[in-house]
Amino acid sequence: MLELPEGVVWLRRYLAIGEQQTLVARCRAIIDGPAGGYVPTVRGGGRMRVRMVCLGRHWNPLTYRYEDTRADHDGAPVPPLPEDLAALATRIAADAGFALHPGWKPDICLINWYGPEGRMGLHQDKDESPASLAAGLPVVSVSLGDTARFLFGGLRRRDPVEALLLESGDAFVFGGPARLRYHGVSRILPGTAPRELGIEGRFNLTFRQY
Repeated sequence: MLELPEGVVWLRRYLAIGEQQTLVARCRAIIDGPAGGYVPTVRGGGRMRVRMVCLGRHWNPLTYRYEDTRADHDGAPVPPLPEDLAALATRIAADAGFALHPGWKPDICLINWYGPEGRMGLHQDKDESPASLAAGLPVVSVSLGDTARFLFGGLRRRDPVEALLLESGDAFVFGGPARLRYHGVSRILPGTAPRELGIEGRFNLTFRQY
């Protein structure tokens, strides 16, 4: 049995298929709507291998800062984070045992769409406010669609990395001493999404408090 580090909780098959269907429809509407998803270019000129849209605050991949507009792309204002999505993240955090952070209120959601060739390099989520990072406020991740080979490492890039298969409906939460652990996605496993979702690829929602 895999032993997860302190501060990490993996809620497998947390979302029932009906709730997954509702979330997939929401994600599709957001990412394909006005000020929807785009493929970001990071500083240095490389293009990410996901489509991204941010709610609440926009993460600028050129500056690694959160902003009120999509200054790196089209200058559009950032859509708000809907209350029901924030409530879902709060529920997941509580069920993962993070109710000890009663002040945690997610105000950012990044929605990433991974196609068959989607990837995400090892990185830390460290662009939130110093107060949020110092408190170890959790990151809540929700997987929908195809299974992802998720890499989860240590606090240094060269630390050993575990490969976990995150399936549709899984919630993965890390905070406290694990808040700044490196993580990424090395590949997507095509054809593994529940057929009820009617998608080929993966939506990932990550919630955090700035």
